[in-house]
Amino acid sequence: MVRAMLTYAGHGAETIGLLLLALLLDAVFGELPWLFRFLPHPVVLIGRTIGFFDRQLNRIERSNRSRLIRGGLVVVLLVTLAAAIGTAIHWVAVTIPFGWFFELLVMTTLVAQRSLYDHVAAVRTALDGSGLAAGRQAVSHIVGRDPDTLDQHGVCRAAIESLAENFSDGVVAPVLWTLAFGLPGLLAYKTINTLDSMIGHNTPRYLYFGRVAARLDDAANWIPARISGLILAMAAAIAPSARPLAAFRTMLADAGKHKSPNAGWPEAAVAGALDLALAGPRRYPEMVVNDPWIGGGRARATTADIGAALRLYVIACIIDAALVAVALLAALTFWLT
Repeated sequence: MVRAMLTYAGHGAETIGLLLLALLLDAVFGELPWLFRFLPHPVVLIGRTIGFFDRQLNRIERSNRSRLIRGGLVVVLLVTLAAAIGTAIHWVAVTIPFGWFFELLVMTTLVAQRSLYDHVAAVRTALDGSGLAAGRQAVSHIVGRDPDTLDQHGVCRAAIESLAENFSDGVVAPVLWTLAFGLPGLLAYKTINTLDSMIGHNTPRYLYFGRVAARLDDAANWIPARISGLILAMAAAIAPSARPLAAFRTMLADAGKHKSPNAGWPEAAVAGALDLALAGPRRYPEMVVNDPWIGGGRARATTADIGAALRLYVIACIIDAALVAVALLAALTFWLT
């Protein structure tokens, strides 16, 4: 039994080491665009598969109960398939020489540190360089709300909110699920998250078909969202002019005001850290959401606030990677003793 534990710890250390390397590679190189000129991105493949089942099974003439069951079955099928593929890739990685490189490549494509930074920075560059219309176009790539209804302050707030929320979904959650279950956990989580982003909407088309996907995504992000808020509050202790105590207090006071059980945690931490008011009333293509404000600061965010949020985000990503390094050290210590 002890030998089995040591073997497991050894494989765990390998996985954690690959995860740490994947975070470093993503921070430097981003989404590896040269690779995806020839191969489809894993998330694109997941999205195409979800789209296929959506078109085939989510038909308006079917009853709500039927669409709920069919949507649930799609979730079970795709998440199970993703975990099985992750298991197969990991088996190849530990079986053949240099197979670990393929596992590393997959991990690198499924963390979104650099791409999130680049997309949010593009909003700041567009607003400063080309004005409101360009800023609206840039922010439309990272938010679901109607960008044409946003003034310059609204565009800035939307970019900052997306940065905060996706720090949890795109960085912290993938790391935690990989630490817990390796590559199968990472692929399963990315499938859950993509299912939610595509069909987990509170609209007539997806209210029933996407309900299981939405609830499962809430569950999968419950712990990561709260940890991401704590990491952002820690980052505020290092970031210039940020307010760590205000970040922590605002997170505790206002996280529950968000309609999502998870998104309010990182958003509230950022709002408190930067003395902003985020969320609030927003217009989406399908509806207007009259949510309360999160944070008691300024609603008139500027491009300087986007820059401050990006600095906070970079420090938070460094802390996140440092925690992975600590986990690696702990696994190696257990394995070697």
